[in-house]
Amino acid sequence: MEGLNVSDAKLMVYVHPSKSNNVPQAILRELSSLLFSYIETFDGVVLAYDVDILDKSARILSGLHPYFGVRLKAKLLLFSPKPDMLLEGKVVKLTQDSIHVIVLGFSSAIIAEDDIRQEFKYKLKHGEERFASRSNKRHVIKVGTMIRFLVKSVDKEILHISGSLIPAQTGSIRLLDKNSEDVLLTDRGNKKRRESDGETKTRDHGTVGGNAFSLNNDHPIKKSKRHKIANNN
Repeated sequence: MEGLNVSDAKLMVYVHPSKSNNVPQAILRELSSLLFSYIETFDGVVLAYDVDILDKSARILSGLHPYFGVRLKAKLLLFSPKPDMLLEGKVVKLTQDSIHVIVLGFSSAIIAEDDIRQEFKYKLKHGEERFASRSNKRHVIKVGTMIRFLVKSVDKEILHISGSLIPAQTGSIRLLDKNSEDVLLTDRGNKKRRESDGETKTRDHGTVGGNAFSLNNDHPIKKSKRHKIANNN
């Protein structure tokens, strides 16, 4: 899925003197407060971190509350969705007018009716709402389906995404991936068939005693007139 990246960051964490007895724990608490929040400095939502404390001693800052700063080096896993990216999520609600999706378990997305391609038709089957493809009866989107969709816009403050199912490469991930595997297997089969045909043609033709022959034909292949003259000489 697009929108995920790892960033190397150098940070300064400010720790209250009351936490000086256990600085590593205080640092981890500060970093944990960043999780699943959009941080403008990193232009993304922090999903995870791996930290290395660079300072062996801290520097006390001047002021009414003498916090001390600790320098860190961290690897941050960021979620930075942008327009035209392909994201994946789970359908949690479906109506005739929209499809509601959760991405990575925390970010919500909505796909409005105008952004659902005409291939999909809304149906109510056995009390279950779904969008079914007119061209492929196995391509069905319902609550619980994992889908791939295109990002139209992102509201960074509330982590809300507006998506689209207009492009052909969007829809049920299970069906899209299966179609890709089928195409790959077909391409491999065609390649092996061509290679096999080439080997057969190579084996079927040869020369014995200067006479060209074919295993598919018991009769010698006729030589050109020039070739006959050369042999007579």
